[in-house]
Amino acid sequence: MSVGVLGGTFDPPHLGHLALARGAVALFGLERLLIRVVADPGHRTVTAPAGVRLRLAELAFAAVPEGEVALDSYQRTVDSLEALALDDPLFLVGADEFVSFATWKEPDRVLELARLGVATRPGYSRERLEAVLEGLARPERVVFFEIEPQPISSSTIRSRVGAGEAIHGFVPAAVAAEIDRLGLYRRRPGPG
Repeated sequence: MSVGVLGGTFDPPHLGHLALARGAVALFGLERLLIRVVADPGHRTVTAPAGVRLRLAELAFAAVPEGEVALDSYQRTVDSLEALALDDPLFLVGADEFVSFATWKEPDRVLELARLGVATRPGYSRERLEAVLEGLARPERVVFFEIEPQPISSSTIRSRVGAGEAIHGFVPAAVAAEIDRLGLYRRRPGPG
């Protein structure tokens, strides 16, 4: 069975995440896609609590029948892959994440545990990606694939919500409704 893994903070999940998931499922014929919401990422701060981000991811990926959303208690990819103990899964990342792959905890071990599927998008030249590839012990374990450009980021969405701007067209409608219902990412009024 072909299994993919897509991990992230999903703070919030957006249409770019969905495009990556759908593109990988279609291109690689994935029968299962494990969507792992990192509860406590060691490499970045998060705004929404883990349970809320899990709920947002469940709503976002409901449109991906192969998707299985779960909370990931591991801070680092290598630890999560070790615990999952899957048979040669495809770990999905965006090109922006791949650029920093050499700084990840045990990148060579990650490539022993999983193949890496790198979704290319605008803003990252092929030369930058090739430079990272050249520094890896197992470059043959990395495959690049193109997805429809989605110039979206979670930080932009949080900023838009904080500024009172609409986010429809950036996130699935159910995610936008839940963000609004919970009052997420709104700026808190200052004192006085």
